[in-house]
Amino acid sequence: MPIINATVRIGTPDDVHPLMDLLMEGHHENGFVDANPLKMLNDLWAALTLERGIVGVIGIPGQAPEALIVLRIGNVSYSDAEVIEEKILYVRKDCRKSRHARLLASFAKATSDRLDLPLLIGVLSNHRTKTKVVMYERMFGEPAGAFFLYNARTDDRLNAETP
Repeated sequence: MPIINATVRIGTPDDVHPLMDLLMEGHHENGFVDANPLKMLNDLWAALTLERGIVGVIGIPGQAPEALIVLRIGNVSYSDAEVIEEKILYVRKDCRKSRHARLLASFAKATSDRLDLPLLIGVLSNHRTKTKVVMYERMFGEPAGAFFLYNARTDDRLNAETP
């Protein structure tokens, strides 16, 4: 059962193992290519140590987290200008009827405002995509484009497990 009146806290290095488990769960659901856990861990660790990033967590320290967002500061391929890039926003399946996704998206917006940097955030999913896009449109305004996958789906792993 999700935390009622949840808040987003800043992740710390002590959260690394449970957050890594949650990242792998998120990848299992939404990844469209095989994961490299070491790359995922390096990205997570940098954000947990506030090295050009931050992690927002919903959950009680020492317990399994309910949701997370990983934000990293980087550059788009054609510029030296810094942007905040959302690497993952993921809510555990048993907590999806909560407002956790909205809270994490609001955390991302607040981070963008505090740092006065553009935020690049989006939906890359073939599972309940329209619902997610509607939520993002309400929070962020009109989309600036769309993602398309050819010869891949984000829910292939889920479909492969369904009898």
